[in-house]
Amino acid sequence: MWPNTRITKMLKIKYPIIQAPMAGGITSPELVAAVSNAGGLGSLGAGYMRAEEIRLAILRIRALTKKPFAVNLFVPTKSRATQKQMDNMVKILKTTCKSVCSDIHPVTSPYCPTFDSQMTVLIEEKIPVFSFTFGVPEIKWLKKLRHNKTKIIGTATSVAEAEMLEIFGIDCMVAQGFEAGDHRGTFIGECDDSLIGNFALIPQIVDNVKMPVIASGGIMDARGIVAAMMLGAEAVQMGTAFISCSESGAHPDYKKMLLKSKEDNTVLTRSFSGKLARGIKNKFIQSMVPYQDCIMDYPIQHVLTQQIRKEAYKKGQVDYMSLWAGQAAYLSSGVSANELIQSLDGDVKNIFHKGKALLMCQKNNIRTKS
Repeated sequence: MWPNTRITKMLKIKYPIIQAPMAGGITSPELVAAVSNAGGLGSLGAGYMRAEEIRLAILRIRALTKKPFAVNLFVPTKSRATQKQMDNMVKILKTTCKSVCSDIHPVTSPYCPTFDSQMTVLIEEKIPVFSFTFGVPEIKWLKKLRHNKTKIIGTATSVAEAEMLEIFGIDCMVAQGFEAGDHRGTFIGECDDSLIGNFALIPQIVDNVKMPVIASGGIMDARGIVAAMMLGAEAVQMGTAFISCSESGAHPDYKKMLLKSKEDNTVLTRSFSGKLARGIKNKFIQSMVPYQDCIMDYPIQHVLTQQIRKEAYKKGQVDYMSLWAGQAAYLSSGVSANELIQSLDGDVKNIFHKGKALLMCQKNNIRTKS
């Protein structure tokens, strides 16, 4: 049997499994609802969505499930770019991406939907669970969420960040290991200084905070779930495992790449968005290696390369898509969200059963020898 945790009780879910909130259309309302209906917590990655798009997605999720779900946003970060930097990057992209998109133009502020407009919708909709990345929201938003009895999940990549989340009274937190796909959630110090693997990160954070910890990064199957819980995590957050699911909004060729993987072929890169993220190595990432010093701040770089990614999606050119994935992507299954969770349930129970049997066997051997 699964161990009882504070996370399942707090979030009112059957299994301590949270589907990671991957922005950019992967976490479709259908995927979010399917995960929640199967007993986990589905999460909408709404970081790039406009306020009304978020509202429509929430309404769609609620039409598909009565179970709890989460919505995730990116805490705003300061960014700036000179016209010279912008013109230089446009020139670089026109050269490196001419086979997929040569019509690339400079972008202007605002570079993304305003956080206040996004949060206003979440408050109005009184969502069950709110998660955030890249920092900590202003106190005014946290107070409004608590007034709505919304549970709040933060993201940390170090002990210092975990302790900061606890100071702000966040309900629980995701410990994002080095292995995780997509963007690093680092908000204290440099991302390069917070590249800590799960086996080191989870115990460190668990030993330094009182709030429940959710393990994230490279967890694809029951073995990863059980290992994380043995290290002290009370739930896991899985992203890559759900990308290849039938309900996912990922491009079909993106899913095929995950399913064909035989070993880890991911790298950490700033090339697509300006912020460090883990994804499958492709031609775009390789072609941008000589220009790392020219990459602009997030989200400016993200908005500029969006023109390329949209064309690549239309043409099915995976070499110019941002193929975010964790280090264990080769364990992708390609089944439905419900099938994946039911399979994880069976496998986790089997591992715990074997563990108890082994423990009993060891105890019997000790008694026999004595």
